[in-house]
Amino acid sequence: QWQFVESGGGLVQPGGSLRLSCAASGIILRSYDMNWYRQVQGKQRELVGGITRGGMTNYVGSVKGRVNISRDNAKDTVYLQMNSLKPEDTAVYYCNRRNFADPWGQGTQVTVSS
Repeated sequence: QWQFVESGGGLVQPGGSLRLSCAASGIILRSYDMNWYRQVQGKQRELVGGITRGGMTNYVGSVKGRVNISRDNAKDTVYLQMNSLKPEDTAVYYCNRRNFADPWGQGTQVTVSS
């Protein structure tokens, strides 16, 4: 059984930046389209955006213009670069394969606060 491993979260001040990473044990991420999600405590998990195997990206909602999803196939890692962070971006961030019902990883906590 594989699992996704998200990392790179932390505490950052409003206006700051973070780069989150998504890796996996047991599967080859570069073979799949990947999505990033986030979940605010007490709310449903929501889609942030995604990247295809070929590198095409899409973004959803309030993060548009402030985030960039990329992938490094040599490292088999997917990234979520977040800029101009706002307190409302505070959430646990997860990655997952697009169109698969994979188990969720533990996610990485992002807290935006002064």
